[in-house]
Amino acid sequence: MASIYGDIMKIDTTGASERTAKQDKLTIKGVEASKKLAENDLARMEKYKSMIIKVGKAKQMDPAVIAAIISRESRAGAVLKDGWGDHGNGFGLMQVDKRYHAPKGAWDSELHVTQATEILIGFIKEVKVKFPKWTQEQCFKGGISAYNAGVKNVQTYERMDIGTTGDDYSNDVVARAQWFKSKGY
Repeated sequence: MASIYGDIMKIDTTGASERTAKQDKLTIKGVEASKKLAENDLARMEKYKSMIIKVGKAKQMDPAVIAAIISRESRAGAVLKDGWGDHGNGFGLMQVDKRYHAPKGAWDSELHVTQATEILIGFIKEVKVKFPKWTQEQCFKGGISAYNAGVKNVQTYERMDIGTTGDDYSNDVVARAQWFKSKGY
């Protein structure tokens, strides 16, 4: 299922940085590293697949993008402690930051994934307002970057990931999403 926000398969990506790839002790970087990171999360992701697809349909968001953010943010729950990450600031599979939002639902619930997807959509819309000449796909990628570092951090299309975690957030998420799409998300 595509998204009303653009086609994830049409977005250019450089994939994961060396720093991100090192999470899994990978010696590769780029799109291949992002695919491998996503693949390493696939078994855990499968238990959330139907919920991800349901939320994606309800919010008109590509489920592959939701899965990719879950993979990037919490490794499909693997790095969370009682549902929390980021030194106790990030909540749930998609790491909703309690400093900016009141987390909803259980850490692995449909309510949580819905809230986080709505936050992502809000960022995509804000990027569209900030850059009215950008294509739908550019705004989609910018919104993914903003999900990590805020709309203020998105200055130019080419450098939108500078200042995100690993300086590769949207590129890594896009590459993971393209891979999850091939797995039926």
